[in-house]
Amino acid sequence: MEAQKLAIQNRMYQYSRAIYRSIKDLIDPYVPADTQAEYRREVLAACEDTMERLAKDPLYFSKPDRALFQDIRRYFPIRAQAQVAWVVEEGVGAAVAFITEQIEAGAFDGGAPRCRATTRKGKPCQRTPLPERDYCPSHQHLETSAEAA
Repeated sequence: MEAQKLAIQNRMYQYSRAIYRSIKDLIDPYVPADTQAEYRREVLAACEDTMERLAKDPLYFSKPDRALFQDIRRYFPIRAQAQVAWVVEEGVGAAVAFITEQIEAGAFDGGAPRCRATTRKGKPCQRTPLPERDYCPSHQHLETSAEAA
């Protein structure tokens, strides 16, 4: 389990660095060199913070691409912001897809997939779903109604 957690952290680090490498040369070139170096550090820190938050709390981080772009847009000239926004959207989108894949595989839930249903009290069902299914035996009727809709 610890190896899987380390692999996820490493992958998120790679997404963070890929975003940074794609946009670092677009940082405002008209500021002094020491200010530009500070801007680069701030952009890198923002990328890493966003990926760390996404990895730690993926279900409650709404619009991570928008949050990252809002954090770093001030370091780029207007003419480069559309390109930066595109890179951030694509990079964070890939990270979100990876995290979603890991959640579905059960990596964030102790290594076992969980039933997608909720109990009568509104809590998530803790049972393991049937093989190749999203629901446990108690909630398998929900899968057929979801397919019909």
